[in-house]
Amino acid sequence: MIAALSRQLSGPSIATFLARMLVGVIFTMAGYWKVFELGAHQHAQQFFVEGFQEYWLPEWFLYPLGWIIPFVELIGGLLLVLGWRTRLSLSSLGLLLIVTTYGHALRQPLFDIDGHTFTRMALILFVLMQKPGVDCLGLDFWLHKRRGQA
Repeated sequence: MIAALSRQLSGPSIATFLARMLVGVIFTMAGYWKVFELGAHQHAQQFFVEGFQEYWLPEWFLYPLGWIIPFVELIGGLLLVLGWRTRLSLSSLGLLLIVTTYGHALRQPLFDIDGHTFTRMALILFVLMQKPGVDCLGLDFWLHKRRGQA
């Protein structure tokens, strides 16, 4: 088994694993802080309801959005660390980045995405562009392989 794994560890496989893990850790930690330290209610109230009260977005839309985003980050990040449901997680987190980028751009039209947003999206896109099965170090690979042998 270890010999078979070492044969599968190509450069693209290792690069995909590292990118998946990095973006997974980033989102997991952001979500953890927002859920368990700040609190989802406080996140929604402070950053969404109060942060956008002078804009066209209604509170009935902002509060649920601000409340759910920390959980999407936490769960999506954890799934990426495990390598399970990777494409669904990456797609969800990519959409989350689009939503939050719109919010930032609404408040500051020339919002600089070079920081967290661009880096996260680049990692997401890199991993999404890989052929299925390239990342042989995640649960998706092993579950698919196991189902194929059963």
